[in-house]
Amino acid sequence: MNALSDIAHTIQLSVAPVFLLAGIGALLNVVTSRLGRAVDRARTLEGKLLAALDGSDAPRIRNELGVLDRRMVLAQRSIFLFSFSALLVCVLVAALFITDLANLQLGALVGFLFIGAMIALIGGLSFFITEVTLATRTLRVRAELLMKD
Repeated sequence: MNALSDIAHTIQLSVAPVFLLAGIGALLNVVTSRLGRAVDRARTLEGKLLAALDGSDAPRIRNELGVLDRRMVLAQRSIFLFSFSALLVCVLVAALFITDLANLQLGALVGFLFIGAMIALIGGLSFFITEVTLATRTLRVRAELLMKD
């Protein structure tokens, strides 16, 4: 019965990291959606740029493509760090169970895994915040579209 209560205690300890995984998954969903939108917009603008090489819209389109390229890089970095953080959390949960089941002393490893997961999460959030800031800072509606007749 003691082994069963030890496993139940380990499961209780692993609940918080599992909730963390759910949060990271939600963040990954948001960032991948933003990346997909940026990619779609870039493809659309590439077609417009090819059609408007001599037109007055070409500089504006090139500028927007540059911003989209930077946003895509930031989103990709954010996705990588969020995914790495999730991987570390999964290894952390496994280490918790291995520690309990094999009677090993892996406390330091568990601590380092948690710290690594938090650092990766912080990095991913930093890239995400930068991407959102860049997107909102460069969002401009052309004046002629805002003018009322």
